Amino acid sequence: MRHVLKRAGTGAAVALAGAGLVAALAGLVGCTGGGGPPEGKSGAPGDTIRITPEDGATSVRVSGRIEVRVPDGRIQRVTVARVEDGRRTELPGRISQDGRSWRPGGGARVAPSAKYSVDAVAVDGAGRRSARHTTFTTAVPKDRFIGYFSPENRSTVGAGMIVSFDFNRTIRDRAAVERAIEVTADPPVEVVGHWFGDERLDFRPREYWAPGTEVTVAVRLRDVEAAPGVLGIQERTTGFTVGRSQISLVDAEKHTMEVRRDGELISTLPITAGAAKTPTYNGKMVVTELHDVTRMDGRTVGFGGEYDIKDVPHAIRLTTSGTFLHGNYWAAPGTFGSANVSHGCVGLLDVKGGGEETPAGWFFDRTLIGDVVEVVRSRDRIVAPDNGLGGWNMDWTEWRKGSALR
Repeated sequence: MRHVLKRAGTGAAVALAGAGLVAALAGLVGCTGGGGPPEGKSGAPGDTIRITPEDGATSVRVSGRIEVRVPDGRIQRVTVARVEDGRRTELPGRISQDGRSWRPGGGARVAPSAKYSVDAVAVDGAGRRSARHTTFTTAVPKDRFIGYFSPENRSTVGAGMIVSFDFNRTIRDRAAVERAIEVTADPPVEVVGHWFGDERLDFRPREYWAPGTEVTVAVRLRDVEAAPGVLGIQERTTGFTVGRSQISLVDAEKHTMEVRRDGELISTLPITAGAAKTPTYNGKMVVTELHDVTRMDGRTVGFGGEYDIKDVPHAIRLTTSGTFLHGNYWAAPGTFGSANVSHGCVGLLDVKGGGEETPAGWFFDRTLIGDVVEVVRSRDRIVAPDNGLGGWNMDWTEWRKGSALR
């Protein structure tokens, strides 16, 4: 396949949002449908890809071991990258001659006070493909705080992008921290922050960004006191460009998705959404990650052993809790456009390995981080505004009330 393993994203781990489930971040996804696992999946091995540090590890030492291993078969590719600080920097490394392990190369080390994602694809001894995605954070100096944020510096994003900061410590003086972060746009628009609890701060304008807008994020947190004795360490300026507006409308009753580019309808695709007992969220959701292949495991979200699909193609993350729009090769082609059978995700027709000319491949290749997917007429509630970049589901008055400077 010509897609990269992970084109862009926030580096968040993967889980499932089906029937309103909100799972903790995990290294697996759990969203599928179409009458159960595809034929032959029940005999697939367990966790064939083993990653150190473990998923979600915190305070990892810069001298600590970073490794990817497989018990048999071979590793196809590994990407370890620093994420969510406005920049994406890959850690160089190499696969061993026998193909069983990957380690950093040339004495490379992770940086302190940073968040990393690990994406690995391997083939086991029986020739079956498997993927895994994990994250970890390295140690922050004592009594210091840092904000991990997206999107990446110099990236081109969709019109729905929200600038989101996750802080590694509880913020007591929200006003001081919000005042030290400035998000500006050219052409100018008002951009306002909104706090979701004491550790997350998002910024957005009243309406979606206009195509061509240049956005600058100035972070001046060095020595800002977020809580008694807890000082910031960041001082940097990053930016991104809004490439175009792509808004896709999923109608769960019609089983269709209308894709509009800059207001013009460019395609109507047949879909399958969440089944009656596991409906898809309604509301506006923003693309935060793109994976050409990922794993979806029902055990991570309370579905037991109903499914464990290690090679779900063209996976597009829409929420933190795990709603994805993804390729589906195991459901009958007639399902798409006629029935809702998933565990909460939106499925597009695909083939095993991911087809470039399938509906899923077509949409994946035309999607940017920051694009908007809106779901209507599903039987679930509106997605929570802090579940992924769901802030567009709040009106402007309500959004402004969440600022510490208003």
